[in-house]
Amino acid sequence: MSQTLFIADLHLSEDRPDITQAFLRFMQQQAPQARALYVLGDLFEAWIGDDDQSSFNQQIKAAFRKLTEQGVPVFFIHGNRDFLIGKSFARETGMTLLPELQVIDLHGQKALIMHGDSLCTRDEVFMAFRKKSRGWWWPRLMLAMPLWYRRRVARNARAKSKQHNANKPEYIMDVTPSEVERVMLENGVTLLIHGHTHRPDIHHFRLNNQPAKRIVLGDWYEQGSYLLASDNELTLHHTKL
Repeated sequence: MSQTLFIADLHLSEDRPDITQAFLRFMQQQAPQARALYVLGDLFEAWIGDDDQSSFNQQIKAAFRKLTEQGVPVFFIHGNRDFLIGKSFARETGMTLLPELQVIDLHGQKALIMHGDSLCTRDEVFMAFRKKSRGWWWPRLMLAMPLWYRRRVARNARAKSKQHNANKPEYIMDVTPSEVERVMLENGVTLLIHGHTHRPDIHHFRLNNQPAKRIVLGDWYEQGSYLLASDNELTLHHTKL
């Protein structure tokens, strides 16, 4: 059976070896059977630059390199935690970097894929940071700093984000329905696949009087999670860590 796999929001880090082991099992067992693997952002808890050649990062890159050398193409869309992944990482792993929004042919159906953070327009604080961090100057400034400084910035940013999110109403951290409709209509699709919100589900709704789907990928904090797409199937799979 020809199948395509999608994952997002693994938040890999040295602090969570259980997630790392689940990811490596997925790369050894499920991924080699796919015709393609799409990683829709937040692969890492934080990525501070391709020049961070830690043994942990090398282990993750080796898993992707092995898969691409087996003939499975890997495509990557940046998330809000790993937008500094660059051409060196792609070259070392053999993966292809995609733009923030990409329309693909998914077994005969047009599908829009993205990380999903840009859909959460009601979170004004996050959207302001997103605009700054994705600009031309901020990434260059960060990458010009020494690694030790970038590690400290990432650590402080994660702590600040946890504190900020703890006080947010739940609806603010979810997608804005009107923004979902806008991007789907703009890209001429009735199928949207994204991550970011950590709320795995398949949403059915009407878009311009047509049946439409929005598939939200699961995070990996408590389970391994992936979407399997084939000629006649779109199924979310979850495996306890």
